Amino acid sequence: MTDGAILIAGETRQADARFEAISPSSGEKLEGSYSEATTDDVAKACSAAAEAAEIFGTLSPDERASFLEAVADAIEAIGDELIVTGMAETALPRARLEGERGRTCGQLRLFASEVRDGHWLNIRIDEALPERKPLPRADLRLMNVAYGPVAVFGASNFPLAFSVAGGDTASAFAAGCPVVVKGHPAHPGTGELIAKAISKAVADKGLPGGVFSYLPGTTHELGGALVADPNITAVGFTGSRAGGLALMEIAQKREVPIPVYAEMSAINPVVLMPHAMSEKAAALGTAFIGSLVMGSGQFCTNPGLVVALDSPELDTFEAAAIKALADTQPASMLTAGICKAFAEGTSKLTSHDKVRKLGGSQPAEAPTSADSAIFETSGEAFLADEALSAEVFGAASLIIRCADEAELLKVLSGLEGQLTATLHLTDADETLAAKVLPILKEKAGRVLANGWPTGVEVTHAMVHGGPFPATSAPATTSVGTLAMQRYLRPVCYQDIPDALLPAALKSANPWKLPRRVNGEYQS
Repeated sequence: MTDGAILIAGETRQADARFEAISPSSGEKLEGSYSEATTDDVAKACSAAAEAAEIFGTLSPDERASFLEAVADAIEAIGDELIVTGMAETALPRARLEGERGRTCGQLRLFASEVRDGHWLNIRIDEALPERKPLPRADLRLMNVAYGPVAVFGASNFPLAFSVAGGDTASAFAAGCPVVVKGHPAHPGTGELIAKAISKAVADKGLPGGVFSYLPGTTHELGGALVADPNITAVGFTGSRAGGLALMEIAQKREVPIPVYAEMSAINPVVLMPHAMSEKAAALGTAFIGSLVMGSGQFCTNPGLVVALDSPELDTFEAAAIKALADTQPASMLTAGICKAFAEGTSKLTSHDKVRKLGGSQPAEAPTSADSAIFETSGEAFLADEALSAEVFGAASLIIRCADEAELLKVLSGLEGQLTATLHLTDADETLAAKVLPILKEKAGRVLANGWPTGVEVTHAMVHGGPFPATSAPATTSVGTLAMQRYLRPVCYQDIPDALLPAALKSANPWKLPRRVNGEYQS
């Protein structure tokens, strides 16, 4: 049950200033109101997180893994109230939210398994060589340690998997970092239910309350104060480029700058190779629309750009895509602001003198619904106007008709950093693909063949990241077990007495962790 509270280190507070959730389906205010957290709340939450950091960061792997599992259990225990609340606040269907809940709990348990495994600590021991000539070698012991308190910003498009207990929070907890969450105002009830579940897990495991705090609110000032607080050591953010850049600026202007791991904008190019088009152009056109309109196009991996050679097969692809799109019904977008931005983006494409609108969906009727659309332009026009490469967040995509292979390669080479890049090819396309793949590798964090970029898997090998502006930190991922490395740093202990060493580095290896000793791996 929600009551609109602020949660700070296990304690709740009701604020006089309130805000309401808005139904995307009707545009009406939903029942209930929620507290607007203040900068004083930020300071208290961050101070509590700093106090909890040492204890939480030095838990044994099994203790921390058990906590992650307890969070997953507590979320599942909320029951149907979580799904019903999420449906009302986001207009997302039941099946989508139930699947997202499963992903959220699944990734918490995956991180628990990773924590127990111990390889993430990257323990390395180079034992002393006192007899070495001409100089002896000191005893050197390295391990990863937790950064400290992390600020996490809930995302609008994934109210569970990328929000209060989503990937940023799960990976920070796995690394041993307390978390202060700035809840997204579009789904405050959903966020509060998850926040209370996390707080329950903290209490049930006997951990300091400062391990987790939840600050609901609607203002940019609240988020800015969180990033600026001197107790925060890193930031996890999923959202717009403008939002990510604003947080990065605040973080860099601090007395002690901190990293902002921001996942921002991407148009995720799909490259259609000629032989693949000869074999299955119509099928590709239909499948493209299925990926494009999934979740009203509100996925960060949505295929916003299609690149292909000018050919009759491209005509066939477009005809199939136009037909498939015409049969779709537009769904409500997550917020009025997202809907407005999408309408402005598609309007710019529609009015562009070098762009042709190919087709759209059934007319939108709900207050925050928008017509899906596909557009076409030439490779020459695309290269001449960088505005055509701007992200339109939603179910809209631009098809680039390239005159020849040279122009196709030039178009791809000129793209910004992306989360994904996709190739559709057959064995007969490998000569051209061998030229395209090195370009895509430089542009994206994940390169796919004969698939569609929507549908990110939470696994050990997943990379959900990429060069700027897709993310602010190209060497990292926000999905998969590697995500916890964002919140870790290596520390080397030199000639420290064994009694004073962290348990992970003691000679007896009391936690039975895998280690690299004198260059040899031991388990």
